[in-house]
Amino acid sequence: MPTSKETKATRQKLIDALNEDLSREYQAIISYVNYSQVLKGAAYMNIADELAIHAKEELDHALLISNHVDYLGGMPSVTPKPVKTSEKAQDMLRFDLENEKDTIRHYRRRVKQADELNEFAIAESLRGILVQEQDHLIALATALGVDPPNPGIAD
Repeated sequence: MPTSKETKATRQKLIDALNEDLSREYQAIISYVNYSQVLKGAAYMNIADELAIHAKEELDHALLISNHVDYLGGMPSVTPKPVKTSEKAQDMLRFDLENEKDTIRHYRRRVKQADELNEFAIAESLRGILVQEQDHLIALATALGVDPPNPGIAD
């Protein structure tokens, strides 16, 4: 268990971290909406449809995270992280893969923080989000023809 004041989880640190996650969800919604519409070519039709589904799932995640922030006494973020764009389908899919990897890494950390604060319902909700984010990671890696990367844990 962490003992120093800097590493010990607090409600405020969890709120701040969840708001970062929320900004990442907004980024994902925007990128998936954009990429699902601009991917061109027969090779990308199925993945474009999949990205549209991902956009809806990311919106559900944003709603859940906003609810958790509000429950903890914070104000949910309204600012997305920057969205990268490209004319090349492979680049767009790589951007999404990297974003999913970052998202999973941060949610893994968030589960630990919520558990440390005995916020078990929030931790369980985050685990559900992690399942979908991992599915997104696998789908993107498959579309790119690569093995899914190991996201690790953000410390």
